[in-house]
Amino acid sequence: MSTVTTAPDQLPETEAQGLGQAWRDYVGRVRGGELGALPSVLALISLVVIFTALEGSTFFSAFNFANLITQSATIVVLAMGLIYVLLLGEIDLSAGFAAGTAAAVLAVTLTQRGWSLPLSLAATIITGVLIGLFIGLIVAKLGIPSFVVTLAMFLALQGLMLIIIGEGGTIPIRDDTVRALMNSNMTPVAGWILFGVVVLGYGFTTYRAMSVRRKSGLVTQSAQVWLIKLVLLAGMLGTAVFILNQERSRNPNLTSIQGVPYVVIVILVLLVVLTYNLTRTSFGRHVYATGGNAEAARRAGISVARIKIYCFIACSSLAAVAGILFASKDQSVSPSTGGSTTLLYAVGAAVIGGTSLFGGRGRIRDAILGGLVVAVIGNGLPLITDASGIQFIVTGLVLLIAASVDALSRRRAIASGRL
Repeated sequence: MSTVTTAPDQLPETEAQGLGQAWRDYVGRVRGGELGALPSVLALISLVVIFTALEGSTFFSAFNFANLITQSATIVVLAMGLIYVLLLGEIDLSAGFAAGTAAAVLAVTLTQRGWSLPLSLAATIITGVLIGLFIGLIVAKLGIPSFVVTLAMFLALQGLMLIIIGEGGTIPIRDDTVRALMNSNMTPVAGWILFGVVVLGYGFTTYRAMSVRRKSGLVTQSAQVWLIKLVLLAGMLGTAVFILNQERSRNPNLTSIQGVPYVVIVILVLLVVLTYNLTRTSFGRHVYATGGNAEAARRAGISVARIKIYCFIACSSLAAVAGILFASKDQSVSPSTGGSTTLLYAVGAAVIGGTSLFGGRGRIRDAILGGLVVAVIGNGLPLITDASGIQFIVTGLVLLIAASVDALSRRRAIASGRL
């Protein structure tokens, strides 16, 4: 019998080649225009370092850290929905007021009509579905640009909100469950349990995916890379839970405030479900295919019109979820709910996070990264300047830089043959 020895440079594609090869592959992808979440991560780290250096005692505190989560939650959920339409190269300018309209339905049915919470929540989500269905049908079937359709809906939904809310102006939210979403926290023990579930769940699912790909003869990451990612995730989440479990009340003897906000559970559930929807289903593959090249997708047998309709429904449905969070955060609903800069920040969060404005590239996690960047800017700048205009200028510049990076990376990807 004889044995065959394979040289290191002749390893099969599916066999792990160590951290060095993984790093070289990553650098090659970045140079080829596949930046992924790198710009948003660097921006987030830079902003945190700057604000900590300038106002460390206030900015980097347990109280402010919790504020960052609640401040970004509504924008993150809204951005998650926008990612669906951005992946198609479309836009939804009405998403902010879709959230406001859904919140108005929640307030009227729950507070004024006395409906049960499950029924009011169902009516709220159905409102989002109907708004998205209406927009999707016009865009997909009539061929009117989404910019025009959603701009019209941007105006129409403001009027619809006024009709639903009525002359009262503001409707309070008194339901304890709804109010708790954005204003209450888990116990410290529950926070650590959630930490364990997330880390173990991520480790199990990613390792299983690696094993399946390896058995199928497909390229996969090395076990070393997988372990490093798992350790980094555990470190970051563990630090976050530790900080959030610190006492944040100014008067602990009167009221104790500590623990992970309940809204984190909502974000995590949406992250898992929507990521699975876009990466592990035929629908998700069709979304990316349509966004990459709609004509090629049509010739491949994909119903482009149906995909567009479904994506606008997803966008408005998630806007309805954001509307519930708006109502919880403010503990009321008014004609300004979902308005002002809400839409701009949500679009900015998606783009800053790494979703391409040209379609075909983006992940649900982009909404979280971009939302945190927007929240850090909005939270940190008031600590170092009283000029409110500076916040708008800086946020606008960050969005412009993100869009420029997107355009340049796309051009680089085309030149390198990766797109």
